[in-house]
Amino acid sequence: MTPPTPPTTTVDALVARYRGFAIDAYGVLVDAGRALPGAHALLDLLDRRGVPYVIATNDASRLPETCERRFAGFALAVPAARVVTSGELLAGHPGLRGARTCVLGPADSFIYAERAGAVPVAPAAGMEIDAIAVCDDDGFDFLRGSEHALSAAVRALDAGRPLALVLPNPDLVYPKAAGELGFTAGTIAAMIEAVLARRYPARPPRFEHLGKPERHLFDRAVERLGVPRSEVVVLGDQLETDIAGAIAAGVDSALVTGVSRWTPDAAIAPTWLVESLG
Repeated sequence: MTPPTPPTTTVDALVARYRGFAIDAYGVLVDAGRALPGAHALLDLLDRRGVPYVIATNDASRLPETCERRFAGFALAVPAARVVTSGELLAGHPGLRGARTCVLGPADSFIYAERAGAVPVAPAAGMEIDAIAVCDDDGFDFLRGSEHALSAAVRALDAGRPLALVLPNPDLVYPKAAGELGFTAGTIAAMIEAVLARRYPARPPRFEHLGKPERHLFDRAVERLGVPRSEVVVLGDQLETDIAGAIAAGVDSALVTGVSRWTPDAAIAPTWLVESLG
């Protein structure tokens, strides 16, 4: 059954209705090079009304303090304490503790892996590993690094060794600039999975998704907000990650026009549609 079309609303109406906001970064507040229209006004409004918010991002390539500095470069005052990242979800993963982990991502991704108890390994020819953590498309040679990770996975699996495949950022694409999209961590994982499924068809290895659309990131965001789940709303621009993750966590959501466009045949329905932040 096709879900009904969600009602269209405004940012002002959402701020009047909800006591806590979990806001996606890419596609809502920023793209790769700028703050998006309405981002400053949204955060200013929340601050003036005293409404708590967190930035809940699938970015596993930046520590919260790095995010704070990056936001500041766009004149967005977002302290690290208000940032919840998918990289933080690596901590406590049982498959990483003590594991030689090929980390695809920049320096901050290696720190996330170290905090999870892993032994981070940069992608290299001939490496022997126990796990792969695909955190980002940056910080390494996209093609060669992906090939090194794939080859190491095949060596481990052919030898009968356990291999943990972990994906903190399941996003396939992100908005680079107006009208421009970029591949990110989920695309790398999908490529590796496709090859492994062909080589091991009986039991194809799969990456464990930690970030959106799983609920874990929003559960952490609700905890950080200190507001009842029923009074929190998620602002996101992708149906398959932001909105699906909010639904999984039992939180209301508003789709901001961006990467995803609502159509009547969409299988995922936000609570609200917001045409723009401004």
